[in-house]
Amino acid sequence: MRKLEGETAVITGGTSGIGLATAQEFITQGANVVIFGRGLSR
Repeated sequence: MRKLEGETAVITGGTSGIGLATAQEFITQGANVVIFGRGLSR
């Protein structure tokens, strides 16, 4: 079983850097992830 299965995470600054890496790891662990960033181009 994944550690974060059924949990929801909200990531700000998720289009690059630490925010993106955090979002990817949460997804790998089974969480539902909502990612916010500055714009669609990133």
